Amino acid sequence: MSTLPPMPCLKLIVGLGNPSPQYDSTRHNVGALWVRGLADRYGIKLLPQAKFKGEVGRGSVAGVDLRLLVPSTYMNLSGESVGAVMNFYKLKVDELLVAYDEMAFDPGLVRLKHGGGDNGHNGLKSVRAGCGADGSFHRLRIGVGHPGDKNRVTAYLTQHTLPNSERSYIESATHFDESVLAQLVRGQWQATMNVIHASGEK
Repeated sequence: MSTLPPMPCLKLIVGLGNPSPQYDSTRHNVGALWVRGLADRYGIKLLPQAKFKGEVGRGSVAGVDLRLLVPSTYMNLSGESVGAVMNFYKLKVDELLVAYDEMAFDPGLVRLKHGGGDNGHNGLKSVRAGCGADGSFHRLRIGVGHPGDKNRVTAYLTQHTLPNSERSYIESATHFDESVLAQLVRGQWQATMNVIHASGEK
């Protein structure tokens, strides 16, 4: 397996989800929940900004100055918000981290990934289009599991509140130590992946 070289510090962390309180605690919104948790942890106020079609906040995360974004669009239009922020602040694709729900992993399993396709995820597809990129941004893949039947996927992701047990697994897996977050936001991807991926091994 190839070793990832050091990357630039992150300038933008995005949490994907759907707007409206009815979706706040659903599996499809775990990316947005994680970013809101970061904002609370570091005292960063997320404020609605119409020109960015989302809630944006700026502050220091583990010593690195960056912005947090939760799009106010629906998931399949997330790229409109992400692209607006990226273009306005002239950010590069490798300075972006997108957190989202990953059905390929069980709840409590988290993986980092650099680049790749959208794997059928409409939020990622929109982000790729909105950034005019080939998908070479960073991803935080937060496991939510799969219902076992493709016909139940939409309801599973958007119509059912996260059970307390699953939410506990996810919150525990994504509450990274300060040292791990420091590596993450400073672009030390291989070191960060080694820690996060090892913690999820059975």
